[in-house]
Amino acid sequence: MTTLTSPRPAPRPQRAVLRLHRPTLLVWMVLVIVVSGLLLCVGGPLTDTAVIDPEKIKRYKDWNTYTTIAVLAVPFLVAAWSGATLTSRELENGTAQLAWTQSISPARWLAAKLALPAVLVTVGSGLLVALHHWAWSTGQGRIDTAKQWHNIGTYSANGTTIVALSLAGLAAGALLGLLTRRSLTSLAGAVCVPALLWGAVTLATPYLWPTVTEVSSLKLDVAGGSGMSVSEGLLTSTGARIADPHCGSSTYKECQAVYDKLDAVSYFNDYHPYSHYWPLQLTATAIVLAVTAALTVAAFQLLKRRTGSTHSRKESAV
Repeated sequence: MTTLTSPRPAPRPQRAVLRLHRPTLLVWMVLVIVVSGLLLCVGGPLTDTAVIDPEKIKRYKDWNTYTTIAVLAVPFLVAAWSGATLTSRELENGTAQLAWTQSISPARWLAAKLALPAVLVTVGSGLLVALHHWAWSTGQGRIDTAKQWHNIGTYSANGTTIVALSLAGLAAGALLGLLTRRSLTSLAGAVCVPALLWGAVTLATPYLWPTVTEVSSLKLDVAGGSGMSVSEGLLTSTGARIADPHCGSSTYKECQAVYDKLDAVSYFNDYHPYSHYWPLQLTATAIVLAVTAALTVAAFQLLKRRTGSTHSRKESAV
């Protein structure tokens, strides 16, 4: 009598991805834990010590800078890993093609490649951003020389744009891996994507939300209004806007003579107050996520175009 045995079920794609990238997962966890610990230290003991002892402010500033750089580096690290290993390595050594001839379709293979890393990147980078924002907020109003909210590095590391840039780097690495099938080439190209997106978002940020205009007296040394300045200058008696010669207060006779010659009557300043922080952040995040979605769709379309006909012929033959 013969005994029939059912074929051994193929491993789930998610488990295969987890097993394949286990060393990277451990490195990611260590990175998140270490940077999180440093952020807790910056927002806790280092801030408290700097408030009590002004001589310790330099140490607080140094570690605040180090942790900010670490958070800002996350999208580039994710893009580099994604470009080097997520899809390119398996296409380069042929294991992806082997998987497609078994029980995993190319689309399911790519979905599994993206899904688990996307969750881990979102959770990890989101935690770092939240802790950075907390660490920064603990110094506000307590340390006079602490970074302002609109400082480029602080603004980026404090908000959700970093999470979106990390996901964009992940999607870009997967797409370029499919496109080039070369680890080094896709790594280099993937790292450029968050860099270009970050640069574009930084330049566009002041214009993503309507500004507030403050008109102030020429008796001040500079225009009033505290925040992210977009445009400032002088207003004439007719309401025209002209450039500020940066002379100073009109209480100085020389400056009053300059303003009289220009027919200037007040300063103006178009700026974003701190209350605009989250509208600006969330708008920028939405834009980057839209780009991320486009990169993801492009990756699936490219994979379908390259493997669709072959895979469909295989299925019809079976």
